[in-house]
Amino acid sequence: MEKQATRDAYGKALLELGQRYENVVVLDADLSKSTKTADFAKAFPDRFINAGIAEQNMMGMAAGLAASGKVVFASSFAIFATGRAFEMVRNSLAYGNLNVKVCATHAGITVGEDGGSHQSVEDIALMRSIPNMLVLAPADGASTRAALFQLYDYQGPAYLRLGRPAVPLIYDDKLDFKIGRGIELRNGSDATIVSCGIMVAKSLEAAQILADEGIQVSVVDMHTIKPVDQELLISKARETGCILTVEEHSIIGGLGSAVAEAVSENQPVPVLRMGINDQFGQSGSPDELLQYYGLTVERIVHNIHNLLKKK
Repeated sequence: MEKQATRDAYGKALLELGQRYENVVVLDADLSKSTKTADFAKAFPDRFINAGIAEQNMMGMAAGLAASGKVVFASSFAIFATGRAFEMVRNSLAYGNLNVKVCATHAGITVGEDGGSHQSVEDIALMRSIPNMLVLAPADGASTRAALFQLYDYQGPAYLRLGRPAVPLIYDDKLDFKIGRGIELRNGSDATIVSCGIMVAKSLEAAQILADEGIQVSVVDMHTIKPVDQELLISKARETGCILTVEEHSIIGGLGSAVAEAVSENQPVPVLRMGINDQFGQSGSPDELLQYYGLTVERIVHNIHNLLKKK
């Protein structure tokens, strides 16, 4: 299967946006080669600002530009954009409901050898907690591009979570992507897997293995984590009677929490959260780390078997 890093898709789509709209401004915190904003910087040097290793200041600059009528895309690694700059994102961007899109790359443990200090496993939780903040975690390159173009039209602050490694392409350019609406990629009556980001492809693999065993599961790409698609979740809870959430993020405050909150209030069924279990990351290759933290196809299959016993 063809692969593409979501950060690569971001860089290409950002260049397209710059060519199409003159009010697009891009900021980066001295990581433009890694975040893939470098192509935009080369094409539109008068609309690109390297804020240096000063993420907090970058968010303040982004707020000022947005207040002046620009549509601002601000990029850095997820750990810095959401952690180091949290107060500025909260007070300078979200409090004023300004039109800034924080597009952070290198999220999750698949940052790899950079280790726990650079592996953001709490960024979704942080951004979900901020009023006015939209939170997206696309599964592949095509959905990243679709998300970016919709973010241009979206009025208000947003957080777009992107990764470092290449991941399988799930969608094509005919993708029907809508902010706030999950995508059911596979339909089944026995259980539902709700995933986001790089775990969507693994969820599809697991669903096929389960189908070969006679177990039919639905697979939902919940690319919008805030606001989560409650209508779809309630429908799948009612139809299948149990839900497994899968994410490359802490099980505290991320996709699993969002799903559990929605289901428990509207259509209570067993929900099992699969992700990082209240731990920091560590140094290792992406594949080694996914194996170590149990974010594998085999573990998804195992968890579905356990979940079915609770129905």
